[in-house]
Amino acid sequence: MSLESRIKELSERHKRLEAAIDAELKHPAGDEVRIHELKRKKLRIKDEIAELRLT
Repeated sequence: MSLESRIKELSERHKRLEAAIDAELKHPAGDEVRIHELKRKKLRIKDEIAELRLT
């Protein structure tokens, strides 16, 4: 897999996680543990994208 393909794939996953977080936050009884987990995954992906862009 090329570097650009990997960055594109990670960017798409990042967008999907953002949508999942937004959807969870809209629910009156949103699951805080799930939101925290999703945010943690999103941050890991963001860090990986940044690292790949530096290489």
